[in-house]
Amino acid sequence: MAQLVKLQDYVSRYEKDLKRYTTQFVRLKKVQWIRMKSDWETGNIHGELEVEEAEEKPKKSFLPRFFRRKSKKTQDDEYIEDGTEAFFTKNEKELTGELAPDMHEEENAYTFQPSFYFAPQTMDDLKRMYIDQLFQFQMKWASSTLREESHLNPRYTRDTLLRAFTQRLPDSYLLLYRPVFQIKRAPVEAGIILLTPTQCLCIGVLEEEVQAAFIPDGSRFWTKKIGKIDKKILSPLIGLNRTESIVKQIFRENGIEMPIKKIVLSRNGYINDTNTSFGIEYIDKKTYPDWFSYLKKNSSPMKAMQLKAAQSLLQNVLTTSYNKIDPGEDAASQY
Repeated sequence: MAQLVKLQDYVSRYEKDLKRYTTQFVRLKKVQWIRMKSDWETGNIHGELEVEEAEEKPKKSFLPRFFRRKSKKTQDDEYIEDGTEAFFTKNEKELTGELAPDMHEEENAYTFQPSFYFAPQTMDDLKRMYIDQLFQFQMKWASSTLREESHLNPRYTRDTLLRAFTQRLPDSYLLLYRPVFQIKRAPVEAGIILLTPTQCLCIGVLEEEVQAAFIPDGSRFWTKKIGKIDKKILSPLIGLNRTESIVKQIFRENGIEMPIKKIVLSRNGYINDTNTSFGIEYIDKKTYPDWFSYLKKNSSPMKAMQLKAAQSLLQNVLTTSYNKIDPGEDAASQY
């Protein structure tokens, strides 16, 4: 699951400590899957369901209870398969040794604690429940810290492309989704930036009507064809080139040596005459499955240059947030 390190201009926990949270996310994801799967296999979910329905009793930390439990090993202890998505997990003993001291700090505010909001009948049901809750947890990390919060637009929770990137790509991928950069005191919204361990992908999205065909006409406009209807649209290369220019400048100023690749993506349409633009890869409905499958198969771990690149980008983004209100302070202010 690609890590959502920046979403638009929302405050992100990764901005505060990139290395810590990239590592912590992977550990939390692994250990909580083992905990949830073990509870399901042993039938220890009915108590949680009752608590969820009552919404009264606070949850207790699973760690002491979980690591005392032993369950039989199956192939699911090595990977989780959800349709075309798979992610690696380790056994309980390995995960116990991996837990760092900071995993227990600020537990209520920072840890991921999935729950059973219905009783899964199959392993696939369980996986879907888990992955959906993990996506909501990623949205929380991408829009709040312990003391700050940004207003999260509900459309991002329904964004199918954002879900595809965060739910189906490897943990070692770092995603900046339409970030807003501060360039010469002016906010500039970029496209999608996906940092793999070996390269930086700048992605311009072209998704309108299903089955639309897009034809590059020149440097500024393209033609969109739907049946017999033609319509001029602004070229996606304008925004894509702007994103690449921003990334190049930041990389150059920070000594980042990482290849930058430009991609025009249309999952539901077709792009014709793509030989007119040099140095750009066009991914449309015909080529998207193979392209995405290739991205998923990258098993390389995170690289130092990749983290340095992400950090340099995060140092130049714009953040709009407000301070969270402490319940105690809020009550005191009323007297």
